[in-house]
Order: sequence, then structure tokens, then C-alpha cells
Amino acid sequence: MQEIFTGNFTQQDPIPEEAIAAAVAVMQGGRLHRYNTADGEIAETALLEQEFAAFTGARYCIAVASGGYAIATALRAAGVQPGDRVLTNAFTLAPVPGSIAALGAVPVFVGTTPDLTIDMEDLAAKAGQGNILLLSHMRGHICDMEALMALCDARRITVIEDCAHTMGAAWNGTPSGRHGLAAAYSSQTYKHMNSGEGGFFTTDDADLAARAVMLSGSYMLYDRHIAAPPPEAFETVKYETPNISGRMDNLRAAILRPQLRTLAERVDRWAARYSVLEQGLADVPGLTLIARPAAETFVGSSFQFRLDGWAADTVREVVAGCAARGVELKWFGAAEPAGFTSRYDSWRYVDAPAMPQTDAVLAGLLDMRVPLTFSLDDCALIARIIEGEVRRAYGNGFA
Repeated sequence: MQEIFTGNFTQQDPIPEEAIAAAVAVMQGGRLHRYNTADGEIAETALLEQEFAAFTGARYCIAVASGGYAIATALRAAGVQPGDRVLTNAFTLAPVPGSIAALGAVPVFVGTTPDLTIDMEDLAAKAGQGNILLLSHMRGHICDMEALMALCDARRITVIEDCAHTMGAAWNGTPSGRHGLAAAYSSQTYKHMNSGEGGFFTTDDADLAARAVMLSGSYMLYDRHIAAPPPEAFETVKYETPNISGRMDNLRAAILRPQLRTLAERVDRWAARYSVLEQGLADVPGLTLIARPAAETFVGSSFQFRLDGWAADTVREVVAGCAARGVELKWFGAAEPAGFTSRYDSWRYVDAPAMPQTDAVLAGLLDMRVPLTFSLDDCALIARIIEGEVRRAYGNGFA
């Protein structure tokens, strides 16, 4: 009898009791808006910003409505204008090029390596096409950040990091988001902290942070931030920066503050689950695991593997076979976007030339969520199911 997995790939951990109590207290007080504070009171959102800045090591932090809003804010604050060309990963999710397009700017896609990081050679070749790189650490895979920053510094390319999948991760001990001019993080339900929707913008640049505060919709209440620049940083920008309201509210901030305090523990739990999956799939014919460099401290909240050189119909059979046994895989090589999964040539508002090397990587790329509601035994079972379906297809000939 075939093993079947009966767990739910979209079921997250419950919100901690401490966070629920904090949210109830905010609701009982009625002051949900971040600037609706009593005399002497510091808003939950301002406290969260202070704590998140300390967590990442950033000087300034602004909590906003979503990770996508944080990206667009970083781009706007950095001076991106309509018609500008912005370099970004071809392998990413729709909000990344969407944030560029929202400004009227033009995404220029850079290829991906088999290890799912940005292709440095392709980046070097396209360096003259834009002076901003929106670097997506897609699915938590971090490239060689020293090499990337050396390349971008030499070509005078400003780096903005999309850390939606790397909150709590690091490269050579430096937290993800601390290499570029600014970083954007997400607290959407499937990320590493869960407020339904939410995001963070971080930077060490006072002018950039002041512009981001004004963009987020502070009006003239910027002095109520405690992880923002001093008042003098706002003297010019407050007159010339549009209000594009995207604030986080105190309810979501109250939910997130306790989660931030326990994030390191959850990162360890994800690492244990990732390790079980990796061990279970280490020697499966036709299946290639993604290399994780020693310098990378990653968060194993998702798991990827490649079926290199496999025909599309056979990959589709593996996906269907796993689904029939309760294991949900997303396929980045599918011809049509589905759910959250799409690839660079499906965003048809972008004139994107074909990228054969990236296409070859995506053609066999399969991806899976790893919620913390899965036990280690669950992960071992999932690995056995994937192994069985891949071995069956491989034995039948995958070309």
C-alpha cells in the first residue's frame, strides 16, 4: 500500500497566546492607527520598528502594509523614476517586478544559476542597462554577497535587497538585508512572521529613511517614530515627498512583536525539517538538490529540487503523482502561472527576451512549502513520497 500524507501545506502555526493578548489589548484600547497615541504613549508599531531595527542591525526601520509596498517604497526613496530600468532576478515572484512596474519603471531580468541565485556573469553583462539592482533572495537562496557587492560597487549599481524569504538568514554572519542601501521584508502569512499582511523597510541612510517615512503616510507626525532619523532629516523631504499611504497598524504590530522575539527558535525548527527532507532525497536518481554554501545561514521554510533534463510531461507526472499522495509541489517550469507561482515570461507587461540558461533551470525546478506544523516524521514521509514518485518516473524514462 502506498504511503499518503494527510497534512496541510498552507496551515501555519497558531498565533502565540502572548500575541493574541497583545492584539486584544490594542482592540480594547481602540487605538489601532499607529499615530493615534495618548500623551506619553509609544505606539506598538513604533516599538516594533525599534525592535526590528535592533534585530537586523539596521539604523532605521519603517513598518508598512506589505513586503511589496516596502520594495516600492525603497525604489521610490532611492529615486527611481518612470521609464528607468531596474535590474532584478528573473527567478522571483510577481510582487518584485510588480513593484518596479508600479513606479512606471522597467524591469530588466538577470538570469539565475542552477543554485537559484542571481547569475553574476549575466549581471555583469547587463550592468550598463540600469543603476539599481533589486536583488531578490528568492526562496531564501543567498548569493555570494561579497562578490555581488564588489561587482555592483565597481559598476556604481545601487543594491536594494528583497528579503521576503530571508528574514532571520545571514551571509558570512551578516544578516540578510545589511549589504545593500536598503532592504524590504515581509510578514505575510507564509513568511517567517505572520500578520496576514505586513512588511518592513530598513536602511542606514538618513535621507532615504526620511523619504520612506513620508512616503508611508506619516503626514507631519514623523516625530512619533523611534527608529527613524532625527527631525532635521525631514526638513526638506517633508515638502517634496508624496504621501502614498501604506502604514502598518498597531494591531498587526502587536501580533508581530512576540513573534520577533521567538524568530531564532523558529529558524532552528525550520532547519531541522529542511535537514530531514534533504537527507531523505540525497541519493535519488534524476533528482538534484540545491547546494547550500557554508557561508549561508538560511531559513528552511521552503524546499526546492531540480529534475534536470526531464521532459515537461514527465515532470508534470511527478507533480501529479505527489499530489495524489498528498504532497503539494509547485513547478516553476509550467507554461502557465498557477496560484502564487509564475515565471518571468508570464509577466507580459515586461518585454523580456528569452533566457535559455534560466529557462533550463526553471524547466525542472520544483518547490514546496515547509510549514512548522509539519513534524520531523511528516518531513520524512514527504521525502519518501517524493522519492517514490521520482524513482517511478525515472525508471520509466524521463526524456
